[in-house]
Amino acid sequence: MTYQNWLQYYNPYYRRLPEKEKERFLIRTLEFSSSKIFHFKDLEKEERIPLLISAAAVQLTFGLKEFRLDYFKNIYVLSQHYHYGLYNVPFEGHVSSDGIYLSWLNFDRAYADYTDGNNVGLHEMAHALTYVNFTVNEGRDEHFKSQFYTFTKTGRRIFNEMQAGRSNLLGEYAASDYNEFWAVSIEFFFERSLELQYELPDLYNDLVLLLNQDPLRPGVFIQPVD
Repeated sequence: MTYQNWLQYYNPYYRRLPEKEKERFLIRTLEFSSSKIFHFKDLEKEERIPLLISAAAVQLTFGLKEFRLDYFKNIYVLSQHYHYGLYNVPFEGHVSSDGIYLSWLNFDRAYADYTDGNNVGLHEMAHALTYVNFTVNEGRDEHFKSQFYTFTKTGRRIFNEMQAGRSNLLGEYAASDYNEFWAVSIEFFFERSLELQYELPDLYNDLVLLLNQDPLRPGVFIQPVD
């Protein structure tokens, strides 16, 4: 009940699910969490933190058969912004070969304001999802991998238009790199669904098919999923 209450309070996606799908969501979240080692840096360990981070991954992959992102064994949770490598700008999160990194301060804020299209949890899990499907092929989902090429036909066209100077609601950061375009698209897909569907309907529809779910119809899958 504690886990259910945490998800109900902190995760807007979970709140909108039908009761049957809430149960499935919780089971997947606990399975995801138990498959990872969570490392806390400059942050006191709290039981709800692994649960809520796992829920972000499950939200993204809820319509897919493979949802554990099996390649990633370690998730590093830092208290706030941090510096990585030779970059001068502070990071909110990143994905590398040794794990998924997240700033808890920014993760928590992102779910507290679920309307701005800025969600570091979904953003980094989107990077992790393409990493397991195209870089290491460990934990890949066959539907996602095959459908991603269809998504990219639309995504590349819009991305190229943005690089040529055409603006849209995804913003400048999405135009900086195609991998970032993908991750930002995921943030808007879940947090600003109606706006994305209205302004970029082709992109929205391709994301529905790719992820086998539609945020505007919670708990409804386009194709059956285990």
